[in-house]
Amino acid sequence: MSQVSTISDAAAAAPPLPSEEADDEPPDSNVVPASTARPQTFSTFFPPHRRGPRQSPAARDFRRAFYPEVTDLEWNDWRWQSRHRIRTLAQMERFLVLSKDERRAIIEAGSLLPMGVTPYYMSLLSRTDPTQGLRRTVVPSMQEFVRVPGEADDPLGEDSHSPVPGVIHRYPDRILFLALDFCSTYCRYCTRSRVVGTGELAPKEDRLVAAIDYVRRTPTIRDVLISGGDPLALSEDKLDWVLGELRAIPHVEFLRIGTKMPAVLPQRITPTLVKMLKKHHPLWMSVHFLHPDECTVEATRACARLSDAGIPLGSQTVLLKGVNDDVDTMRTLLHRLLQMRVRPYYLYQCDPISGSAHFRTTVSEGMELMRKLRGHTTGYALPTYVIDAPGGGGKIPIQTDYVLGREGDDVMLQNFEGKVYRYPDPPPDTARKLHLRRLPVARD
Repeated sequence: MSQVSTISDAAAAAPPLPSEEADDEPPDSNVVPASTARPQTFSTFFPPHRRGPRQSPAARDFRRAFYPEVTDLEWNDWRWQSRHRIRTLAQMERFLVLSKDERRAIIEAGSLLPMGVTPYYMSLLSRTDPTQGLRRTVVPSMQEFVRVPGEADDPLGEDSHSPVPGVIHRYPDRILFLALDFCSTYCRYCTRSRVVGTGELAPKEDRLVAAIDYVRRTPTIRDVLISGGDPLALSEDKLDWVLGELRAIPHVEFLRIGTKMPAVLPQRITPTLVKMLKKHHPLWMSVHFLHPDECTVEATRACARLSDAGIPLGSQTVLLKGVNDDVDTMRTLLHRLLQMRVRPYYLYQCDPISGSAHFRTTVSEGMELMRKLRGHTTGYALPTYVIDAPGGGGKIPIQTDYVLGREGDDVMLQNFEGKVYRYPDPPPDTARKLHLRRLPVARD
């Protein structure tokens, strides 16, 4: 576990804050902005049933070092957080001691996935250690410029399954509805790095109307997953309108929202937002957590608000080399998610996005990780390990084979300890004969 710098060192090393870019704001925002010891791996976590501080120690120390003049009201305003995202080299160097590799990657990024990190999420990063898992997922690296065989800009073939802009119709009864391409924090392994942050899928009314109309005239669609970008970056009014239009379609039974806001910008989960979301039940939410360090006081409170509003939460986690691919880290994450009332749902094999090889484990490593988890924690904590098949094949479960074969009428099974057990499973004809055989009647 790497050591990190102290607050005094961080504050002394911090150059003046550069001015924010004028266009650095969430979509539909109409609010005018008001004028370091770092966390060790596995930051302090306070389960929701215990009383704890209103702010995580990491955020508190970070604010003292870099934002001493910022009020609680400003820091906890999600629009302030979004407008003050760290997006430039000068801003990044204020908060982090960049490696040569990181600095060069930021300079040469060009048309690659943009860089953006909320101040809150920056508080979770190590100032001095470029190998820290969370830091690697949001700070560019020169490894993003390396392309290996099998990688593609659109490996899942989403563009070929898009009947109208912003709609991906890959399964018969469900669609992916891309509300916008804006994220408050950009993940370096993003499946849609080809479109996010480009303005190609801006939340313009005519595009959204066309996407909703496609759903309206396609009666086989019963399930709509609203994603992006991050749909919670929309204003309450616009998101309310999108949800209301979709909910009014008779054949749409199921609405879901995919978001990383509870992890990267938990301040977005306001009472106002939650009150609006409750209008559109039944509503489910897929949240994206990667690492135990994301399970902070703030994230816990955000998930509690959503759960208290009757919104079931499922986590979709991407398996990433050097971030969460060891058993202790993954098990801790899964346990903390359950404490936050988030059900681990999917564990994704990292998609073969161009420039993502440094994040990908092998499939056998993923299977071994799942084998070491099963039997050593509650079944509720176990996600389904899946590969989203390249070319548009959809999600395919990858499971360790616990069925060893057959011996006579028995199935041979191996449990999590490696022990072998028999389960009686005669073929249908044999089972029928056994069922018809009269059992002897005991006589006096």
